[in-house]
Amino acid sequence: MLQEFLAQKPLYYDEIDYIRMPKVYAIIKDSFVHPKVIHIVGTNGKGTTGRFLAMALLNAGYKVGHYSSPHILEFNERIWLNGKNASSQILETAHQKLLQILTQAQADALSYFEYTTLLAMYLYRDCEYVVLEAGLGGEYDATAVFDNIVTLITPIAKDHEAFLGNSIEEIVQTKVNAVQKTAILAQQINSTVPTLVKSIVIEKECAFFSAEAFITEEDKAKIKEIQSSLSLENYLLINLTLAIATLNYLQIPYTQKSFQNARLFGRLTQINENIIVDVGHNVLAALAIANALHGQKFRLIYNSYKDKNYKEILAILKPIIDKVEIIEVDDSRIEASIILEETLSELDVKYGKFQGIDKDIKYLVFGSFSVVEAFLKAYNE
Repeated sequence: MLQEFLAQKPLYYDEIDYIRMPKVYAIIKDSFVHPKVIHIVGTNGKGTTGRFLAMALLNAGYKVGHYSSPHILEFNERIWLNGKNASSQILETAHQKLLQILTQAQADALSYFEYTTLLAMYLYRDCEYVVLEAGLGGEYDATAVFDNIVTLITPIAKDHEAFLGNSIEEIVQTKVNAVQKTAILAQQINSTVPTLVKSIVIEKECAFFSAEAFITEEDKAKIKEIQSSLSLENYLLINLTLAIATLNYLQIPYTQKSFQNARLFGRLTQINENIIVDVGHNVLAALAIANALHGQKFRLIYNSYKDKNYKEILAILKPIIDKVEIIEVDDSRIEASIILEETLSELDVKYGKFQGIDKDIKYLVFGSFSVVEAFLKAYNE
């Protein structure tokens, strides 16, 4: 069974084997059908960009797969097929067929993400387009082994420094090295990123475009209409614009209705009158949320991984929070509560343990997919 098989594989590794996935895929490549792959790399906005694009392609009449990660409540969220999450039965069938293609040694050696990437691509064999979201980085990501027609680059900032590098130059390099033929760059928060990206892409002898190059005045008017109909916060417009630029690059027409039901759960999602959840987990996400919720006050339900810059994140969010409630998350990568509490004391932010919801208080749940998952499980009990 797929779930039992995946349960034996750790979700995260202290070190990553960059050779294993390309080597395995080279051996089994002929067993795969090869749809048109749109690869997405970047720090923030990969999921929402991918879903905007996948939904528009579906509404244009194409068979479409969208592979994203991580999931919030169930694994099926990662493998979206023609408008809905793949069913457990479809996943199990693909799993059994994939096991017949791989040797036992290969199946055992592949990481959780490597195996599920192969599973998704095997399942997407009948698709015309696949929107493939990188998990970590770009050049060495499991998703980078598949031939693609275009690489989309969402906003880039510092994140996962232990794997990607400590400088913005190093992080841009490893992400942009995934470009194979053509790159379309989204609007960037960091003003140095566009120049860095363009120089790397041109050095690779690939085509480079900014998203704005494919956006007309008519597109801008449509974007405003779509924003209104989907109630999109301003920070999501970067992702929508990149998706529309890609449609124009591919010469695929769209309308306002192309993006119905395209909004992803967990991106400033209001789940109750007084509760907003967001799966963001880095400085760029905190800045976007602070701007979107400016002028309001929330009780922040929070926790953080050890490798995140949580002091800067909390400092950014401080103007919109009255208190932090630390929620327990069962994950070895989570920072010790005592250290998080010391940081909150240094920032002069009130804090306590999460005990439950008060209907008279407005809450913001933020910190990672794991934080949102832990909260939703507690909230739904």
